[in-house]
Amino acid sequence: MDLLEQFIAYIKKNNLFQQKDKLLLAVSGGVDSVVLCELCYMAGYEFSIAHCNFKLRGDNSNKDEAFVKGLAEKYKVDFFVKQFDTTAIAQQLKKGIEETARDLRYEWFAELTTHDRRQSSVVGRHYILTAHHADDNIETVLMNFFRGTGIKGLHGILPKKDKIIRPLLFANKKAIINFATENNLSFVADSTNAESDYTRNYFRNILIPGVEKVFPKAQQNILNNIERFREVEILYKESIDLQKKKLMIQKGNEYFIPVLKMLQVKPLVTVLYEMIKDFGFTSLQTEEVVALLQSESGKYVQSQTHRIINNRKWLIISPNKTIDAANILIETGDNNLQFELGVLQIEKKENIPPSISKDAFVAQLDHDKIQFPLLLRKWKQGDYFYPLGMTKKKKLSRFFIDQKLSLIEKEKVWVVEMNKKIVWVVGMRIDDRFKITTSTKNTILFRLKNADA
Repeated sequence: MDLLEQFIAYIKKNNLFQQKDKLLLAVSGGVDSVVLCELCYMAGYEFSIAHCNFKLRGDNSNKDEAFVKGLAEKYKVDFFVKQFDTTAIAQQLKKGIEETARDLRYEWFAELTTHDRRQSSVVGRHYILTAHHADDNIETVLMNFFRGTGIKGLHGILPKKDKIIRPLLFANKKAIINFATENNLSFVADSTNAESDYTRNYFRNILIPGVEKVFPKAQQNILNNIERFREVEILYKESIDLQKKKLMIQKGNEYFIPVLKMLQVKPLVTVLYEMIKDFGFTSLQTEEVVALLQSESGKYVQSQTHRIINNRKWLIISPNKTIDAANILIETGDNNLQFELGVLQIEKKENIPPSISKDAFVAQLDHDKIQFPLLLRKWKQGDYFYPLGMTKKKKLSRFFIDQKLSLIEKEKVWVVEMNKKIVWVVGMRIDDRFKITTSTKNTILFRLKNADA
């Protein structure tokens, strides 16, 4: 079976698209994308050509653009091109060149397939085809393995994902080059492919050839494994989704995981990683979160976007942006925390204040009785405290009845907690155990300022 027959068979086997569909081909001008154009033309598919000029190779980038435009003229199809100052954009976004180019590429392709009456020739493009092949897939799997992406990264490049289709994943580079030679296809050579400065090129030019010296069939073995990994991932995902459904309770923007139940899960590390990775936590942080399961209340682990807080018998995954969170850590040195009710101001003061404020939105406490971190959170059933002036504890639910709070008012009550003890029912009453006395040396002041004030 020649490459064209394999191409058509692969598309049908994986149900990538139908004969009537309109295709947008991502064409760089290299041998892979040129062969993709020829195969689509020979198979009778309706297509257009899109080219990104990333301006990374000086005049050669412009020559590539001109070459691809010539391909579109050869096949008599629509041609779309966009130029990017990729280096400047990467610096601005503080991202790598490869990552920036990939993001720019797919963002533009998405625009080309979006309905726009002003660009009637683009309307109706159903899918975007890229020329990724088997060698690309092998490199991607190895890169994902070393990055520690877990089993999800081992399925490699998918033949179809949303509108993106890769119909050449069945073919290796050698077969593609042979097809180009047999059909006298002209293409441009990217000089950067021979360099090892970029991550993928390092794997392509150094690592994989080195491995093949020891295991000559390494690439074919990896391709065979990719097929198995895709099926394994389906079973794996079903199991993980079941565990998430059992163990993760969503409340607003936060997720709660019961510590005792989590400790009984096997394999603990794997399941826990799958539960926390979508919140910005890395595989290296998983052990820290495992330790958090048996730590004292108030400890936490933080990613760029979230914190996982140990609070009593729960792990709480909460956004770092306090305005979005219902459980907020107050650490030493925090001065202003914005949350649902407004802004909580915190200030340490030396000595005892000359007078105790009667403002309900101000709490003046004995600093030496306070241990950080504190937890600012919404109240919940079962909470209790010792209201100022009382020696007996009282449940907050009963306290609210005494205060004649409406249901809506109750839903807006927050508390400051320290090591399972409520320090202040915000805007209402402090706990008697933390009041200022004659033996107090320093005080700490909490003040709630309305966000609209």
